Amino acid sequence: MTYSKSKAPLYPKSHLLAASGVAALLSLALLVFPSREVEAKKTFLDLRLDTAAELATVREEPLVGLLVEPPFNPTETTSEPELQSLLLESPEAAEAAEAKPLSKEVVVANGDTLSTVFAKVGLPQAAVHDVLASSKEAKQLARLKVGQRLEFELDEQGNLAQLRSQLNKLESVQLERSGTSYVFKKEQLKPDVSTAYAYGRIESSLFLAAKKAGLTHNLTMDLANVFGYDIDFAMDIRKGDSFEVIYEEKTIAGDRVGTGNILAARFTNRGKSYTAVRYTNKQGNSSYYTADGQSMRKAFIRTPVDFARISSRFSNGRKHPILNKIRAHKGVDYAAARGTPIKSAGDGKVLLAGRKGGYGNTVVIQHGNRYRTLYAHMQGFAKGVRNGSSVKQGQIIGYIGTTGLSTGPHLHYEFQVDGVHVDPLGLKLPMADPIAKNEKQRFIQLSTPLMARMDEERTTMLAMKNE
Repeated sequence: MTYSKSKAPLYPKSHLLAASGVAALLSLALLVFPSREVEAKKTFLDLRLDTAAELATVREEPLVGLLVEPPFNPTETTSEPELQSLLLESPEAAEAAEAKPLSKEVVVANGDTLSTVFAKVGLPQAAVHDVLASSKEAKQLARLKVGQRLEFELDEQGNLAQLRSQLNKLESVQLERSGTSYVFKKEQLKPDVSTAYAYGRIESSLFLAAKKAGLTHNLTMDLANVFGYDIDFAMDIRKGDSFEVIYEEKTIAGDRVGTGNILAARFTNRGKSYTAVRYTNKQGNSSYYTADGQSMRKAFIRTPVDFARISSRFSNGRKHPILNKIRAHKGVDYAAARGTPIKSAGDGKVLLAGRKGGYGNTVVIQHGNRYRTLYAHMQGFAKGVRNGSSVKQGQIIGYIGTTGLSTGPHLHYEFQVDGVHVDPLGLKLPMADPIAKNEKQRFIQLSTPLMARMDEERTTMLAMKNE
């Protein structure tokens, strides 16, 4: 019996090349898509390429379909975090993410300056200079307050794109980059304005009584200024004195954000009542008048220092505390803290703003032809007060100090009439002009309901207290 050695079947060379190509493609598919249709690819590898017809059939099948992913539907196979990641990786999404400004906020701390605040958000000193140099208005950004919030927007390069800060409940400022410079904007909310009533009875001081009545510091100062021509608040206030005020109250969405002018007030001092009504004439000038139209404003204010203590009165024979001699004291001394503002008693022209012997730093003001006032021992002079300058009644002209022959911080105040020294505390002050006749009826129409409201409010309040 003859045995012959078996031989592998012979295939055409073109078929062998095709099979090799298919195997290479399948290997590549396994590398690229290891997690998809693995079982299908293994089965395909197990196919026997027994005949050229079989191979031809395989080649006629859409082999590419085994190698290419089906149309991608992210909602079927991708989790939400993966989906977001894929979406952000798109060119459009990436570009949008890059262009989005970076927001940062800084709360001003004690000792902060604009430079330190800018440094906290990574902005250089040059950015501070550019901002402050952009406009005159932008310089107010340098006046920072502890607790103030500054909101920064930086562009993709880390440069300042926008800066915004709330100054108070009514005002905010914004700085926005425009080309190579910045545009400054100030936004101001317009509050609702209504009227409010307050009543106070003095037990120890006007300030404590006013605070208890709900008045702000500014309103208390305004109240003192309104009646300052008739009442010396450094000397005349007594326990049991009382006041009533109708004033403007500013609110936004029901929250109090500030106060405005005093519209009407009544002050009872030592049993005598004084009334005041604010009136704006047809020319737009506002002032205070009594209920019957007489001006509350005199030619001179009673005291040139608010709430100071009288330390020495006018006298023709007082022992000088430094010279130790009996000599006339031709004025009134008001003791107050160093640096307390001193106001001009009336409109006038400054004759002297400088040193004057034992008076130290002194201001002398001429008021018309008959009156002259002197203010001595000043720490310094207010800006703009110099020889020959004009001043208005109530204008700050200097600050209390101890220059010259002085034992402590106080103001020495003198008043002359026709060249003769008089006691300013006992002087009957000349009156200002009353309401013009052609506006008297208009004034009465305004003042009558205000006076009636004060009477009504007080009656209601006292009745409630007695219940």
